[in-house]
Amino acid sequence: MFITRHTRLGDVDLRDRLWNFYRRAYAQNPIQPFTELVNRSEFDESLLNPLNRVWVVWEQNQPIVMTVISTDVTTTRWLNPDFFRRNYAEHMRRGRVHYVLWVVVDPEVEVRGANIALAKEALAMEARDGALLVFDLVDSTQPNETGGAAELMLRMARMVGEANLVTLGTQRFYALDFVSTDAKSGDDTADTLKEAMGNPVQ
Repeated sequence: MFITRHTRLGDVDLRDRLWNFYRRAYAQNPIQPFTELVNRSEFDESLLNPLNRVWVVWEQNQPIVMTVISTDVTTTRWLNPDFFRRNYAEHMRRGRVHYVLWVVVDPEVEVRGANIALAKEALAMEARDGALLVFDLVDSTQPNETGGAAELMLRMARMVGEANLVTLGTQRFYALDFVSTDAKSGDDTADTLKEAMGNPVQ
């Protein structure tokens, strides 16, 4: 097992291999109703961006873990830079607000050791930068506010430097399930809604 780090990854063949790994890892792990899956042009853009750090763990010649960390959150579409300018002004001024764009893990490989090795390498660089490293987690890895993968990240971070875990916010996904029915006409439904809202039916 070995780890490589890339910036501005111009090797097309290598990008193809990593893209195939990325797609396969997500396709074989459909456990969430939503996805962070990017399209090929976004993937290439992320790997070609010199402000992003691409880390890959290899088992022989196969990628088994990959993560991409942005060192400029103003170039990502997932974070609001104004929030960090307001709350972490000094970090933003120095370009030290970084964001884990994604982590991809081979679902068919036992990668516990690989994850720890990668965390040590990547987090050590973030610690040297004095970064505020932002990451998000799905509820399958973070079911409660405490513990979970966030606590694991903190423990790994403390192996390479001083770190504190800060809760920035949470996001949940919901759906409104509209059940069609013939029990009421459209007009009756509208009247019922008006009554429920305290408005007299005209």
